[in-house]
Amino acid sequence: MKVLFIGDIVGKAGRRAVRQLLPRIKREREIDLTVANGENAAGGTGITPKIADELFSQGIDIITSGNHLWDKKEIMSIVDRERRLLRPANYPSGVPGFGSVVVESSSGSKVGVINLAGRVFMSTLECPFRTAEMEIKKLRAETFLIIVDMHAEATSEKIAMGWFLDGKVSAVVGTHTHVQTADERLLPQGTAYISDIGMTGSMDSVIGVKTDIILHRFLTQLPVRFEAAGEDAQLAGVILDLDPATGKATSIERIQMKLEPEYE
Repeated sequence: MKVLFIGDIVGKAGRRAVRQLLPRIKREREIDLTVANGENAAGGTGITPKIADELFSQGIDIITSGNHLWDKKEIMSIVDRERRLLRPANYPSGVPGFGSVVVESSSGSKVGVINLAGRVFMSTLECPFRTAEMEIKKLRAETFLIIVDMHAEATSEKIAMGWFLDGKVSAVVGTHTHVQTADERLLPQGTAYISDIGMTGSMDSVIGVKTDIILHRFLTQLPVRFEAAGEDAQLAGVILDLDPATGKATSIERIQMKLEPEYE
């Protein structure tokens, strides 16, 4: 079965790329399940219930997130009831929302998705490695097809998670840094891995934010209000080919598709 995992959707440009390109990708590549990191889909930071519904209506089956999930306060109204919208599972006990979910794909196979957040250069949460073990044990009661979104800053922490979970999950894909890496591979025990699946949004930007704003911040060190860039949109991510019989991955392929000018 084939799973499309879309990299961090940033602002209107990212949502426009999803709207225009996702139907084509699903049709041409015979995708059975689509997952996307959507924590920056609302203006470049956070996500709202309305935008979550928009992404679900366009064919995304599960939305993962990270440290920016809480940036739009409206999201608190649905995190405890929308199972398809995930927050990192290693937040402390009592935090609203769900860290993992199992859904049925269009091919009939059940797939589990776990959302984790790193701790290096980020907020100190519960241990993502131990949390992963607990979530995997829970999901394996329903399926051996399990994908992990490792939302982290440090490449070393992401790679460590890949090796830690090799043979225990189908795939470990990195998100958060918005720059697609070229280290996709199948680990020895059958787990697909990549450090970052990239960004779905404006390429003429600094990781999704208008370049002049970021340059001003670097040059002056003054605080600025970020604003998502809106031009030159692309969709980035990976296509995973998974074996339902074993739970192992058979391939991982990076994709980057630019939105044609007529859609800009």
